[in-house]
Amino acid sequence: MGRDPGQWRLRLATPGMALAVGALILVMLAGTAVVTSITHQFQLSGLAQAALILSFAVVGVIVAWHQPRNPMGWVLLGVTFFFFLDDLATSYAYLDYRLHGGRPPAGWLAVLLVPSWAPALVLVGLSVLLFPDGRLPSPRWRLMLWAYLALGALWLGGAFAISLGAVISHHVSIDSSGGLTSLDYPRGSTAWWGGVEAVFFPAIAACWLAWLIGQALSYRRSSGERRLQLKWLLSGATVFIVAGIGLVWINNPSGLWKVVDGAAAVGTLALPVSIGFGILKFRLYDIDRIVSRTLAYAIVTGLLIGLYAGLVLLATEVFRFHNSVAVAASTLVAAALFNPVRRRVQHAVDRRFNRARYDADQMVAAFAARLQDAVDLGTVRSDLLGTVDRALEPAHVTVWTAPAATASRPG
Repeated sequence: MGRDPGQWRLRLATPGMALAVGALILVMLAGTAVVTSITHQFQLSGLAQAALILSFAVVGVIVAWHQPRNPMGWVLLGVTFFFFLDDLATSYAYLDYRLHGGRPPAGWLAVLLVPSWAPALVLVGLSVLLFPDGRLPSPRWRLMLWAYLALGALWLGGAFAISLGAVISHHVSIDSSGGLTSLDYPRGSTAWWGGVEAVFFPAIAACWLAWLIGQALSYRRSSGERRLQLKWLLSGATVFIVAGIGLVWINNPSGLWKVVDGAAAVGTLALPVSIGFGILKFRLYDIDRIVSRTLAYAIVTGLLIGLYAGLVLLATEVFRFHNSVAVAASTLVAAALFNPVRRRVQHAVDRRFNRARYDADQMVAAFAARLQDAVDLGTVRSDLLGTVDRALEPAHVTVWTAPAATASRPG
């Protein structure tokens, strides 16, 4: 009798397999680095992209190690695997066909594997839809999921057919990025491919947006632990989208914009990290604090950058100060205003986004005011217990008081 396919899947979904896939990804990354160094295509700007892709692998290994039966870990590992497979294939195709005329072995295989980034994109969308347990949020999404997977399969099938035709006919033309020219710049017999891409990318983006909105609506209806998990996902996705737009918008940064560009590159890591925290339920209850701190420092940074630029412009253009003097004075003013602005902004943000901390601070302040006029120890103890219970909601509270000192009279 044959084995149940489900049993084979469970046998393969083990912590050891997660480590094996992670090791394979590292080997692919090392191979890509070697090939790009040989072809002189290595660029420091690609490190941020590699770090983002690798972060999906790190989270995927951790999730698959702790929860091997949760499909989410394997989806995240698949994102990294296919992206790095694409990088390795494009680098080797460039080495083979652009530099050595197709003489090195297995160049044809690299050409066939060049479109591997498409399955990675499909899996990124699935990581949002299937969060946090690998199940559909609602059966209503099943039809859209199958349409999404069918669209990805049709795109990949078309790309594979064009690549295979180029290999068989010995008309392989690789562009400067390592991609197949007939795919990247379709014309002539492959002109129809441009129409396919014009449909594929908007449809994929529409599915991502629909699933993100669906998770946001699910967040509004949820409560407890599930609500915190979805808050992690939505917060990470928001930072990821804003950071991604920033990276696209800031082109060839210079000066202060390099710092902003670097912060945006780091911000793209928010999506895989938030997915990992949400799935593993690690530090779930810190999400409100993290959101409030992130918003507060982002607002403070924006205000101070605007103030700094305005002061420099005012000093140099209106008052005609020397440029170095204007920069130094503006820097001192911005530094002096940092803490006062930060406290006011943090208070306002906590009031809106970290209400628990804001309410707790208000309770403690009110208790401190009442404590000034309290003289009875029993009243103070009961008031303290009530304040702690309302502010922190602990499971158990104990108050320890030191025994009163006894004075001895001289005999």
